[in-house]
Amino acid sequence: MGLISKILSVDNVIADMDVSSKKRLFEQVGLMVENSHAIARSDVFDSLFAREKLGSTGLGQGVAIPHGRIKSLKEATGIFIRLKAPIPFDAPDGKPVSLLFVLLVPEQATDIHLQVLSELAQRFSSKALREQMNDPACDAQKLFDLISDTPDHA
Repeated sequence: MGLISKILSVDNVIADMDVSSKKRLFEQVGLMVENSHAIARSDVFDSLFAREKLGSTGLGQGVAIPHGRIKSLKEATGIFIRLKAPIPFDAPDGKPVSLLFVLLVPEQATDIHLQVLSELAQRFSSKALREQMNDPACDAQKLFDLISDTPDHA
């Protein structure tokens, strides 16, 4: 374990983002990545949206892991977001999503993104962890600590 803490910084943890749809969410993520990595927001948006068209990245239980490949990205990066209000995400259980980990990887990335996705799925399988993350009193630093340092609950 520990890949999450290698690709996520506390600066990329957002508590209570206010968006009304998947499209708006991906626009905000694109803007963040453009500002932090100098990658065109449209590249990020297009990559995330193209992946969603293949099938929802919603896991269920209010969690989604949107991910995409970015040609000009040098190394994998993550953004963890708790939404102010849940949004529809076409998750298998039909529930709206409020906790998201956006994973962006270089175009040629192979195993790392699968390992990160697996690690995230294990973390998010913990009901207690999801409840802590959804607590309005939980700020960005606490969210970062929870997602990056929590031992396995599987």
